[in-house]
Amino acid sequence: MNKAIIRISEKERAYVWEVLDSQFRTSAGGRMTRRLEEKFAELFGVKYAISHVNGTATLHSALVAAGVGPGDEVIVPPLTMASTSFAVLHANAVPVFADIDPDTLTIDPEDIERKITPNTKAIIPVALYGLSPDMDAIMKIAKRHSLVVIEDDAECFLGYYKGRIVGTIGHMASFSFQSSKHMTSGEGGMVITNDKELADRVRCFSNLGYAAVSGEPGKGRITKDIIQDPKYERHVSLGWNYRMSEVCAAVALAQVERLAELVEQRIRVARLYAEAARGCKWLIPQAVPEGYKHSYWTYVLKLENNGEFSWYDLRNKYMEFGGDGIYAAWQLTYLEPAFRFRRFHPKDCPLGCSQYSLYSQEYGAGLCPVAESVQPKLLQFKTNYFDMSVAEQKAEALAKTISHFDK
Repeated sequence: MNKAIIRISEKERAYVWEVLDSQFRTSAGGRMTRRLEEKFAELFGVKYAISHVNGTATLHSALVAAGVGPGDEVIVPPLTMASTSFAVLHANAVPVFADIDPDTLTIDPEDIERKITPNTKAIIPVALYGLSPDMDAIMKIAKRHSLVVIEDDAECFLGYYKGRIVGTIGHMASFSFQSSKHMTSGEGGMVITNDKELADRVRCFSNLGYAAVSGEPGKGRITKDIIQDPKYERHVSLGWNYRMSEVCAAVALAQVERLAELVEQRIRVARLYAEAARGCKWLIPQAVPEGYKHSYWTYVLKLENNGEFSWYDLRNKYMEFGGDGIYAAWQLTYLEPAFRFRRFHPKDCPLGCSQYSLYSQEYGAGLCPVAESVQPKLLQFKTNYFDMSVAEQKAEALAKTISHFDK
């Protein structure tokens, strides 16, 4: 086993220099982006991949492409980064929160069904920490109610669900290349789909509503012959400038070409934590159902010790033994100050919309009791160690911590 890998290798540097050597000539513009999109689509086995400036813009574009707008509701999980719900607000729609499964920690299909109303337009299931939700159940619900499913796979690269790669099951999927993710270009993101109409809409919206773009890889820029025509009508719809830069695309391309290696490193680190915690009755790992492959953006344990010691006691002792600290799970989105006690209707609309549906219950405690019970107990351990000797030290610190509290 290699003891260390390099997160940013000579390949990334070579591709960046290729862009810089072009002097950013417009005639060379888009070449690296096209290569990235083609490679990403090939790796995931889909027809269309559309690069974006970040993994929140991806969700916004996908929602708009799905026809989500004022008056619509989108079902989301509360236990994830708030960007998932912010993107719904960016699309002038209302986030509706469905509870989670207490073992897998992913969105509960049964609660999705309970939260559907005549205003529901889409579902955004999140592959939390690198684990897919129950996509078969979600897709059956979506088909029954004519809903669009947009997978939020920011934390899951090369994960699998019953033999299918995560990201290829919903109508669209969103990936993030932010610096903590399995692959990174500092910032960036990708939308993938097999639906040409959706791909074209995503591309158009993310490219200022330009008329001559399409969802085909590399078709996010306009040819010189078209743009030099004085009669050319550029903008067929309202759009945002969500295009990825060529420098970011260069780094992302190299990372995609190395993605299997980068993901496998996270899995190796997760195995070390799992071994360290094996047999501990008060630290419960995230359940991985049969037929699922977890990609371990982070390794998560749930503290179930009947209050014998606190989450903070455990974290402090882990750091004392040489751990880097333990990340808490995000505060549930609807309990964040930006959401708490809000109802989204014309008076409260943060984006000035006049057609918000009136969600029947204001955001606050009690919306998702399972998530509210689980969130304070979760311990997120870093897996982004690229030197296995360092990862082994962190796993040893966890083992020592467990032994300390087992005395």
